[in-house]
Amino acid sequence: MCIRWPRILTPTDLSQIIRKQKNPLTALQIFNEAKYMYPSYRHNGPVYQTMVGILGNSGRISEMKEVINQMKNDSCECKDSVFVAAMKTYARAGLMDEAFSLFKNIPEFNCVNWTMSFNTILQIMVNELRFDDARCLFLENCCKWEVSSRIRSLNLFMSTLCEKGRSDVALKIFLEMDYQGCCPDRESYRILMKGLCQDGRLNEGTHLLYSMFWRISQKGSGEDVIIYRTLLDALCDNGQVEEAIEVLGKILRKGLKAPNRSRFRIDITQCSNVQDVEAIKRLLNEALIKGGIPSLASFSAMAIDLYMENKITDADKVVKEMQDTGFRPTLSVYEAKLAALCRESEVDEAVKVIEVEMVKAHCVPTVKLYNIVLRGLCDGGKSALAVGYLRKMVKQVGCVPDKETYDILVDGLCLEGKFIEANRVLEEMLIKSYWPCVDTFNILIRGLCSVGRQYEGVMLLEEMINQGKLPEKSVWNSLVTSLCSNIVNNYKIYTIMPMTS
Repeated sequence: MCIRWPRILTPTDLSQIIRKQKNPLTALQIFNEAKYMYPSYRHNGPVYQTMVGILGNSGRISEMKEVINQMKNDSCECKDSVFVAAMKTYARAGLMDEAFSLFKNIPEFNCVNWTMSFNTILQIMVNELRFDDARCLFLENCCKWEVSSRIRSLNLFMSTLCEKGRSDVALKIFLEMDYQGCCPDRESYRILMKGLCQDGRLNEGTHLLYSMFWRISQKGSGEDVIIYRTLLDALCDNGQVEEAIEVLGKILRKGLKAPNRSRFRIDITQCSNVQDVEAIKRLLNEALIKGGIPSLASFSAMAIDLYMENKITDADKVVKEMQDTGFRPTLSVYEAKLAALCRESEVDEAVKVIEVEMVKAHCVPTVKLYNIVLRGLCDGGKSALAVGYLRKMVKQVGCVPDKETYDILVDGLCLEGKFIEANRVLEEMLIKSYWPCVDTFNILIRGLCSVGRQYEGVMLLEEMINQGKLPEKSVWNSLVTSLCSNIVNNYKIYTIMPMTS
């Protein structure tokens, strides 16, 4: 291990050094040696967070636990995010009790605010269906001064209850927010409105809408349209078209604060003359956007909501209206559209969005947008075409492929049995200092052996071990079987040659 140590070491320098190491155990060794190399040096919170992240991402849980204990003993000030990363690592490994224990021990660390950790452990417990434990944990910690906000955790509980068809209990939590010293945010209203409408509790949904007018819609925010749309669609689906039109009028007046000259441009009475429910809903959606003061927020929120429901045609009309009004679609709108097209297996259309539509709109694709398309292409069995987009990304200024990009391509090529091409992409990935996970190494080594590329398989095995990753037993079996088969074939050739000569 050859390291060029600086004359004076700072925690920032050490963080940069350990991030460059392939092997997490090598990084840990450097981390521990630093104190002995520089007697006046002391680790701080960010360098501990870097080390915990490296060990957690590589699955070195016992070593990560030791570093966390060392951080506690050093009593250095640390941020909440270091515990969040550790708890997520425990959760991925199925060690729920370890995650819970770490949270309970946070007061022993020099951390003054652990709101993120509080929300993270609640999310982990809810995901594992440990609702009683989550409820007890919330009641024990929600009023502690280290927890600065409770709104996210309450939204989490409401969302879980609504998913299970218990919007009645979620409504009780919502009504208790004032007593908890919390003010419901837009997400609170969105979650509860969706739950009430799915359960057919439209009367409560209407009252919730009216309370929203004087709590979060006082300035007429365009982002509120998706909440209004949820109730209007539910009323129409329930055959209450007249009630939907009446509610729409109140939305335009009190919710969107539309001036009279804007409101009367839309003849909302035409909705009652249409028999098709979907057509009625489209007219109401149009009224929500055009009836108020047009804004980028309202257009974007409506388009994204429609794309998320895979209503691509309706969303495209909203985007067209947005452009005609003089607004340019945001990157989040294009992300939602690409995701919707890929879900519908319309990958060719998704490609056109990047190559044609975004070019016309003078919008430059980001790595996130490319990754959505690459995943769609690989899922559709077009990984070779996806590799071509990797080359385009490299040439585009400011669009550098990230680890997710390479992971998508390598996994996609392996699924199609293109192991040689996958190995080339992985080599490029390693040059960029992105380290594949253990499963990727295992799949690719077995695949290379299956196509007779034992040498490349052995080289990958060496790289894997250098990174401190242990191959599965099946990988060793594949290598041995492949090499033995190669030896037998060569032996047959050499024994046959003298006979033929």
